[in-house]
Amino acid sequence: MSPEPNRTLSTTDTDWWRDAVFYQIYIRSFADGNGDGVGDLAGIRSRLPYLADLGVDALWITPFYPSPMADHGYDVADPRDVEPVFGDLAGFDALLADAHALGIRVTVDLVPNHSSHDHEWFQAALAAAPGSPERARYLFRDGRGPDGAEPPNNWPSVFGGPAWTRVPDGQWYLHIFAPEQPDLNFANAEVVADLDETMRFWLDRGVDGFRIDVAHGMAKPDGLPDMVPMDDTGLLDDHGPGDHRFDQDGVHVVHRRIRSVLDQYPGTMAVGEVWVSDDERLAQYLREDELQLAFNFKLLTAEWTPEGLRDAITHSLAAVAGTPAPACWVLSNHDRPRHVTRYGGGELGTRRARAAALLQLALPGAAYLYNGDELGMPDVDLPDEVLQDPIWFRSGGADRGRDACRIPVPWSGTEPSYGFSTAADTWLPMPEGWASLTAEAQRADAGSMQSLYRDAIALRASSPAFAGDEVQWLQAPDRCVAFRRPGGLVCLLNLSGSPVLLPEGRVLLSSAPVEDGSLPDDAAVWLQG
Repeated sequence: MSPEPNRTLSTTDTDWWRDAVFYQIYIRSFADGNGDGVGDLAGIRSRLPYLADLGVDALWITPFYPSPMADHGYDVADPRDVEPVFGDLAGFDALLADAHALGIRVTVDLVPNHSSHDHEWFQAALAAAPGSPERARYLFRDGRGPDGAEPPNNWPSVFGGPAWTRVPDGQWYLHIFAPEQPDLNFANAEVVADLDETMRFWLDRGVDGFRIDVAHGMAKPDGLPDMVPMDDTGLLDDHGPGDHRFDQDGVHVVHRRIRSVLDQYPGTMAVGEVWVSDDERLAQYLREDELQLAFNFKLLTAEWTPEGLRDAITHSLAAVAGTPAPACWVLSNHDRPRHVTRYGGGELGTRRARAAALLQLALPGAAYLYNGDELGMPDVDLPDEVLQDPIWFRSGGADRGRDACRIPVPWSGTEPSYGFSTAADTWLPMPEGWASLTAEAQRADAGSMQSLYRDAIALRASSPAFAGDEVQWLQAPDRCVAFRRPGGLVCLLNLSGSPVLLPEGRVLLSSAPVEDGSLPDDAAVWLQG
């Protein structure tokens, strides 16, 4: 399979990522190439022409490394190889070559905060004595209380339960996520050097960059002090804003090291998964010698109100204003409810998701799409017996986890598995009634979500109206949001509850039909102002 090139990758455009449209591929759910019901590298390779036609600039592929799959690949046993269920290194190299031939860059996940418990280092640590060099690569500590029978501190795991597990000799090891994901010790020189080696392994193969998982987590507070209860409901127990286990100043030493490696490979980049609420704290990850991009999740978490959306945009732009980095916009990903569902589900959520797509792609900077965004995929309410997310099991069934937003992508046909796989059973079941959501059905429909995304991405790439990095807020009808880009693009979003008259300008694209010069409710329009 050798695709004919239809775009050419520039070797001189080293800042290509500044306004790129990235497409996140959750590998288990994108496309299955070998018929086992699980997405894989061969599946991605087979769908590259679709992605080229959609117009995306780059891919982000979630972990495909050897793993026992306790967290579906984010528990990495060997960061420099391929898990057999996903393929092999030759298959990855072929995918990379085909993507580049089609003008698509490829970025991959880097998971530095922790390894799998099956990693050879952790197995060596379990076999070694307390205080050994093998244990120094991780965060082993003696327990508290009589005979050290209590955990070293009161930290909870993000996935439920304590963040410590005791080993047979009595010591405890830290895992802020699942017990199968022991945290690495970035105060250890071997750990830092190994991260360098992993980066070079993939950069030498030709990857164009990395998405850094838990990019605010590699440095731990000195002494690993207890967490202070936030209120009478108990401890703050996620890896978001306010959790003092994250966003420690020492994490920036790691990011400067990462950047020093990237700078030896011109045209490569890194984007960080940085969950911090403070704009000034986020900006620190975007200094000249650190990350090129950082996800700002304010748009992803914003309420569907004029105030919520405008505030999210304002803060996101303010966070990068004093840095060399552009903003980086996200509406959905593999950890959060899909925005069709978040915005109300059904016809309402789909209508709002169409408008949100134009809002996201009108903003200056980089945009990340999650596989299936362009099809309008919703979350799926799955029965308990098929759930697989470790959060579900670790929380004792209190938290259903993230499986609902990880359903496989529907490609064609009228029944599950809609061309995703030749297998009767897919790793997560696909629902009945998705025939209209398939990529095949939407390709022929000029009014589909897929066509809207394709048209929007093409306009964004070709129209001079999108020039400039600033946003000028415009006076707009009540309960509407409107802004202008320096190149002349005007984006108007109507949340007023009734149609509003369009301002002057030529309509470039709208998320819903514009009739009699009016924009319907829960719709957005691009104008050449």
